[in-house]
Amino acid sequence: MSSIEHQMAEIYCFVDDYLKAHPTRARWRRSPNASPAFTDAEVITIALLQGSFGCATLKRAYELVRDNWRSAFPRLCSYKQWVARLHALCALVGQLTQAARASDAPAPALYLLDSKPVPVCKPIRHGRARLLREDGAYFGKGSAGWFFGFKLHLLSHLDGHIHGGLLLPANWNDRDAAPALALLTGGGVALGDLAYVSAPLGEALGEEADLLLITPKDAGRPKEPRRVLVSSLRERVETLFSSLWSAFVDRVYSRSWHGLWNTVKLKLLYYNLRQAELLSA
Repeated sequence: MSSIEHQMAEIYCFVDDYLKAHPTRARWRRSPNASPAFTDAEVITIALLQGSFGCATLKRAYELVRDNWRSAFPRLCSYKQWVARLHALCALVGQLTQAARASDAPAPALYLLDSKPVPVCKPIRHGRARLLREDGAYFGKGSAGWFFGFKLHLLSHLDGHIHGGLLLPANWNDRDAAPALALLTGGGVALGDLAYVSAPLGEALGEEADLLLITPKDAGRPKEPRRVLVSSLRERVETLFSSLWSAFVDRVYSRSWHGLWNTVKLKLLYYNLRQAELLSA
């Protein structure tokens, strides 16, 4: 099993190499403090170590680094400064997630569409839930029943990496998110569950993104070979979400949509790093 120090070095090298390869993205500041002593690569490295530590919050990850690996970050700032820096790098986290793909080698353009609830409170508090309500949190219904919060809509590739994601209010339909996710592809085939059954949606994805949408309804009756094939491919989506949920995606500690979205994006980035074997197990 890889040590924390080894994973720390792998994460830092990946982020730092990306910033050096894309200098314009590294120079996003417009202030006299354009080159802080505590670098952006160090800021993101500490955040991604949350996955390596297996802790539930970014604050706990920061505290573990501060108390045990301070020598690796000699210019470490306060937690308040660090988390503010981290949220300012939200766009960069998304770019890194796209960069951390399994391979650039030609592969079948086969994608999987699905969504999962991100509740911001337990069901017992539904009657008085206020957290993130002004940021769009709302009631929605999933396979496990009603919840209050958001939905994470993901587009993943057949090879396992995450191609794109959206965090939308829980009452938004899965079909509402599909067109935006489809534009992230260069065309191909997308497999969706019964929530995506819609003739107008299929036509829109074909016209706007050159993407063929296939649902279980299109694959024939249960136990028919085509239906079995589609179901087996879609099992990969469940594996993906299981991995993300084990990384605490479903535990919300943020107090703003921006903070929540950046936290989720860090989980997606960590997942892609592991999937592409850029981060040791």
